[in-house]
Parts: sequence; C-alpha cells; structure tokens
Amino acid sequence: MSATKQIPLDLGFRPALGREDYFVGPGNAEAVAWIDRWPNWTHHVLGLFGPAGCGKSHLAQVFAARTSAKAVLAQALRVADVGDLVVANSALVLEDADAGVDEPALFHLYNAVIEAKGWLLLTGREAPSRWAVQLPDLRSRLAGLVAVRIEAADDDMMQAVLVKLFADRQLNVSPDVVSYLTRHMDRSFASARRIVDLADRESLAGQRSVTVPFVKELLARTA
Repeated sequence: MSATKQIPLDLGFRPALGREDYFVGPGNAEAVAWIDRWPNWTHHVLGLFGPAGCGKSHLAQVFAARTSAKAVLAQALRVADVGDLVVANSALVLEDADAGVDEPALFHLYNAVIEAKGWLLLTGREAPSRWAVQLPDLRSRLAGLVAVRIEAADDDMMQAVLVKLFADRQLNVSPDVVSYLTRHMDRSFASARRIVDLADRESLAGQRSVTVPFVKELLARTA
C-alpha cells in the first residue's frame, strides 16, 4: 500500500511566497478562512496566535503577500513611526507582539489603523486578551479584537505534509520513513520542508534511497 493511502487526510495547500506551500488542516483551517475572507472582516484588526512552529508567521506572510502589507517586528515599533507607517501602508503585520512591544506605540498604531480604515494583523504565542500589557486602554482593545488560534500540527497533519513534500519531489518513501520523521523531527512545516529538501539533494548526490537509516543520518547532522 502506498504511503499516501496509509495517511487518509484530505490536505489542502496554497501558494505562499512563490515556491512554498501553505498547508491547511484542522488546526489552522479557521485562521486560513479568516485570511481568505479579507477584506470582508468584521473588524480591521485580527490576531493570530499559537505555539512556536505552528505556522502563524507563514500565514502572516501569506496575508502580507495578498494585501501588500508591510511586516514590522513588534520590538522595533516606535510611536514616532506610527503615522508614517499607516499613511504609507494600507495593511500592516505586527509579528511577535506579545514578546515585548512599546505599549503606547501599539495603542497608537491600533487607533491609527482603525481611523484610516486600514488593516492590521497581529501575531503572538498567547491570545491578545492574555498579553501582559499595563496600559488599560490598550488592554481593552486587545480584549475586544477577533483572535484565532492556530494549533500545533498533529501526527496526521505532519505525516500528510511529509507525504506531499516527498511526492512533489518524486521521491518514493515508505510509510516507515514518514512515521520516523514525524516522531523525531521538529514539529513545524518549516522543518518538514528543510528535511525533505535536504533528503532530495543528498539522495541525488549520493545515489541513495530515502530510507529510515538515511533520514536518521540527516536528522543527526542537522540537530
């Protein structure tokens, strides 16, 4: 039986930044639906949150590519920059906004985007309503915005991603290879792409089949 039949998950994908795919599964389908719904959002600010490696930054890049949004690292945001940012960009992405941000700057950015009828996508690990902010007005706004959680990929999702990535490169791998990688690699789509790309290049260079011992070697070298 083929590896694909061993993993009966209906996996969708979308182009992201040209050559990459953004994979859609149960853990991120709601977030993807919100990005698809733009510009018909109920509000001009949306939060995406979830654990490291869940794909929120990649989905933020999909949003940025679709809307021509400028991406800004939250830690670099300053009050003095807000006016020019909003005037120059109808859409903005503020990444890692719960990892340290100038609260007055975020407050002014939020208000300026609303006033300009622009768009703002915020990302973080925790829900915006749980961010450790001290400014009462900012805390109130964060508590009221629409925020969507992206779950970490489960085994079925990661296996389906690996199957597709290997198939895209016309690499025939057994279910054992997919299962081994799922158990031992970092649980993120970026890691899946890296290891499959490396397996493709190394197997071609060494004229080797992609087996469990082969991918075990690759993981040990990239640890």
